[in-house]
Amino acid sequence: MIEIENVHKSFGDLDVIKGVSLTVNKGEVVSIIGGSGSGKSTLLMCINGLEVIQQGSIRVDGTEVHNKATDLNRLRQKIGIVFQQWNAFPHLTVLENVMLAPRKVLGQSRAEAEEVAVRQLTHVGLADKLKVFPGKLSGGQQQRMAIARALAMSPDYMLFDEATSALDPQLVGEVLDTMRMLAEDGMTMVLVTHEISFAREVSDRVAFFRNGLVHEIGTPEQVLVSPQYAETADFLKSVL
Repeated sequence: MIEIENVHKSFGDLDVIKGVSLTVNKGEVVSIIGGSGSGKSTLLMCINGLEVIQQGSIRVDGTEVHNKATDLNRLRQKIGIVFQQWNAFPHLTVLENVMLAPRKVLGQSRAEAEEVAVRQLTHVGLADKLKVFPGKLSGGQQQRMAIARALAMSPDYMLFDEATSALDPQLVGEVLDTMRMLAEDGMTMVLVTHEISFAREVSDRVAFFRNGLVHEIGTPEQVLVSPQYAETADFLKSVL
């Protein structure tokens, strides 16, 4: 599981996360919603060890992420992360992009890495794009490639940071379908998303972030349909 306890994160004098506690159990899908600057994306970066916290603790399967003795490269093999931008290598084909990390980080042979890459690209519906360069893909296809690239490392957890926000509206559905498939497969996922209807459909719990804190958390029905706090209701009115 992922255990987040009293985490604080600041950038200089700006306090972004102000004491967040949250547990994500194996097989659970937790969606994080909230306004810009509420700390949602920053929390994902802290879970993955890409940002350093000032206070509190984050444990992944009992390993303290921010302990100086922790091998972050090894830990990150457990935690796939997909950003708003896919950041592919333009000079490599789709297949080569997905093979790269298993070869360089896991030390797999070319044959092993290719087998894994083909399987994951097929899984996300890109079996016919193996030899294509990323620049020839649509935005939705590029984001699905990014998901396959993360899955090629066989992670136990997947973090999604507004994975559809940079896409044209007509391309959002294909990425959400891929994320829906992962949820149905039992992947443990933390989603920062503005797709409220999708969060309601796939999530076990939804957390509403406000001013660097978990303002409200519960089942999708509790938070998205019958929120307890006026601030949650006001946010939902602004995005629905």
